[in-house]
Amino acid sequence: NTVMAAQMTDAHRRFLQFLMSNGITEGSEARKLHQHCCETDKVYYAHDKLDDFISTINSHLQPLFMQIRKGISEDDGRAHYAVVNLAETEVTKMASDYTETELELFRKTMDLIILSENGFASSTDILNLADQLKTKKMKKKEAEQVLKVFVEDKWLSEKNGEYTLHTRCIIEMEQYILSNYQDVARKCNICHSLAIQSQVCESCGIGMHFPCVRKYFRGQTEPRCPKCNEFW
Repeated sequence: NTVMAAQMTDAHRRFLQFLMSNGITEGSEARKLHQHCCETDKVYYAHDKLDDFISTINSHLQPLFMQIRKGISEDDGRAHYAVVNLAETEVTKMASDYTETELELFRKTMDLIILSENGFASSTDILNLADQLKTKKMKKKEAEQVLKVFVEDKWLSEKNGEYTLHTRCIIEMEQYILSNYQDVARKCNICHSLAIQSQVCESCGIGMHFPCVRKYFRGQTEPRCPKCNEFW
């Protein structure tokens, strides 16, 4: 006896449409959007039912190999929601929006970020790659423009000339990164999702997101590693 999936209403469709056109939305925005969609389309609204509301959308997205996923920002630990394409686990999901050369620059930037100590790559290092691209060499000015577009499209984040992966990119590409960078990609020891920027235990090498570290050690005077029990 299969349980029928709850019906998709116009409110669900409106929510999904907004999310797809924005790529990602922050948790408090998603809650406001949930209320707005339900009230606009006169659908029953309960403030604590956002997860159920999203589950309904996900059950209808399943045959399309898509899903709304929740992830956290590595900066402040806030929840975000993004629509993920499960059929394309590769950078190919970006292929329709960018040229082959731009995608190569993105892949190389991702390499630098993931292989770095701190989860960041400097603009200098990225721009130095521009004239080593196999598809077509890129002038630095051109590469700067492309990086700007990656930031606008929420694939990269930039802080003082340093680039890291945007929360949207981490949510969408987590599986791809974990399987393609098996030896170097870390999972956070607390929330078990991919950690690009993390604090690492000097004794045993486990990593934790900065917000997870803050939450985990809150109120502890002598924080110890959750795995090896050495001082953090």
